Amino acid sequence: LNAPRARVRRDGQDVEIVPAEVVQDDILVLRAGDQIPADAVIVAARALQVDESMLTGESDAVDKHPGDDALSGSIVVSGEGLAQATRVGADSYANTFASEAKRFSLVASEVRSSINRVLKWMSWIIGPVGLLVVNAQMVALGGWASAWESGEWVQAVVNAIAAITAMIPLGLVLISSITFAVGAAKLANRQVLVNELPAVEGLARVDMICLDKTGTITAGDIAFDDGHVLAAVDGYEDALAWYGAAPDANATARCLADAYPVRREVVPDAVIPFSSARKWSAASFADGPAGTWVLGAPEMVFGDEASDPGTALGQSVVSLASTGRRTLVLAYSARLLDDADVEAERLVGELTAVAVLTFREQVRPDAAQTLSYFAAQGVGIRVISGDNPRTVAAIAREVGLEVAEGFDARHLPEDDAALSGVLEMHHVFGRVTPEQKKRMVVALQARGHVVAMTGDGVNDALAIKTADIGIAMNSGSAATKAVARLVLLDGRFSHLPDVVAEGRQVIANIERVSMLFLTKTAYATALALAFGIMMLEFPFLPRQLSITDGLTIGIPAFFLALLPNTQRYVPGFLKRSLSFAIPSGLIIAAALVGYTRGAMALNVPEPELRTGATIILAVVGIWVLTVLSRPVTRFKALVIGAMFVALLIIFTVPLLTAFFQLVDPGEDAAWLLVAVTIAAIGGIEVVRFFHRRYVERVIRAASGGVDAREVS
Repeated sequence: LNAPRARVRRDGQDVEIVPAEVVQDDILVLRAGDQIPADAVIVAARALQVDESMLTGESDAVDKHPGDDALSGSIVVSGEGLAQATRVGADSYANTFASEAKRFSLVASEVRSSINRVLKWMSWIIGPVGLLVVNAQMVALGGWASAWESGEWVQAVVNAIAAITAMIPLGLVLISSITFAVGAAKLANRQVLVNELPAVEGLARVDMICLDKTGTITAGDIAFDDGHVLAAVDGYEDALAWYGAAPDANATARCLADAYPVRREVVPDAVIPFSSARKWSAASFADGPAGTWVLGAPEMVFGDEASDPGTALGQSVVSLASTGRRTLVLAYSARLLDDADVEAERLVGELTAVAVLTFREQVRPDAAQTLSYFAAQGVGIRVISGDNPRTVAAIAREVGLEVAEGFDARHLPEDDAALSGVLEMHHVFGRVTPEQKKRMVVALQARGHVVAMTGDGVNDALAIKTADIGIAMNSGSAATKAVARLVLLDGRFSHLPDVVAEGRQVIANIERVSMLFLTKTAYATALALAFGIMMLEFPFLPRQLSITDGLTIGIPAFFLALLPNTQRYVPGFLKRSLSFAIPSGLIIAAALVGYTRGAMALNVPEPELRTGATIILAVVGIWVLTVLSRPVTRFKALVIGAMFVALLIIFTVPLLTAFFQLVDPGEDAAWLLVAVTIAAIGGIEVVRFFHRRYVERVIRAASGGVDAREVS
């Protein structure tokens, strides 16, 4: 749907191909923002830096020189270069560790972790309970020796299988996977690409969303506004023309091309390419605009002077940034860059501010409405950008955020605890480096927040990968989209409420159907223990249990899991599910044990006893389905009614009654059956009454008093 492209040089031409078509010895053309598609050896480099954190865990970018290895999956963060592919496809470093990489990158999912927890519990329980049940069935059929000699051991094994398989929440994993898959398909139709299925639920759990300004709140299309000359130095227009036409120019620099066209070809003697961490680039010319020209963020080139209104530069930058325009400064020094300067990536001395350049960005028309939605849902918003804090604050005010001034990230504390405090107090941050973005996400997570991070640039990749849910714009770099959980294919920020709604539907519906599955697990486990301890023959055949599995759980759960549901997410759905499933399961188990003991006292034959137990379990199971479906809509009533009709057909059609070994339970057993069924239904209603009150208290406490009646 949204495959990245690889850039290779073939027959002297740079062409873009799908990564799978890269072959050994291809020359890869690497530029900032690219994700390296194959293992390769660097053959040419100019200030090339690569982030290999996805493979090595080391977050610092690595300088690459000719002869160095470059690993597939790593990200070019600055500079440019050429590399010759050495290992492709399955032979690449990333693919040899594919299973480890996938295990490392799994998105946090409460649904998945809760289901895994249940399966882990059952895997520990099922062994000893199974042995208990097998022993009880052998004893109930005359003892181990007698049952083995008479062949009754076969029936004992069948009874044990029925008891053990009933304990497993069959279909819960399947229903959950189907629900995720349907949610992902629906989001794809809305131009949202889900890179990992459980990410469908992720945004519904988020309580803090961090936004990169450029490409997220703004459209990402930058236009040159004006050049404000502070000190006219000969050749400055030629220097700007070179920056605008440079082959590795970023989006901002390319905007200069129309305003400052190339009038004469100039070739720099030394270049320090732009870096998101430094936020400036430099070039030295011996001819033409002789000297060193630096283009970058004013505060990063001139420090505090650029934000001091008492200086000519500071006054210009402050006033222009306060209007929401992006600002860059062009600085000049007569001193040329030497090899040591380029190697250390440091500024030359004696810089003079030549001009302040301003750029305009168009605010996305859907940004204000989307941010208002998240604010109404109680989701905290933090705007994090590499731009001037005043520019970021002005844009934030334009989309409805009440902020007076942005916080300058150059003054962020190094201590993580202190950083957390700053993030709680301030909402807009400017001049943030990529590493700081990652630290900010980690600090918010340390405070217990579930964090989403949106962005489009390679400078956002680290933070997007670290966040609980990373969201990338399709206009972003390949590296950013590769590490994101969600990709907005058409770049529309307004799709995020759709993602939240879909995630809520997934979590709420799985919570509902999980109560069905876990109720069965609870009563099956209780029955196995009870009949094992009392040494009674199990009152079901495996095929008879398939009736209740299909009509009370499996088939209706499939429909319930796909119904619309706008319930607000509250953590702890497994605990809420078990608070209904366990007492309900115990009531059903007690009813079946009571019926079995009563039928044995009335000398009801085994086939009639099993039929009666199957009827009780089927009717009470459909009642549990009805209770959990409330409020019962027309569609839900249709599903429940269809299950009752199917149950009647099974008990009346001779072919089906013969297959499931169902018979007339008899008059005495019928009265007992009705009494036990009514008592069990009454007990289920009492459990649901108290369960609703419990859920309302939990949700009210978690959501600060929000009405929770519709949630429970």
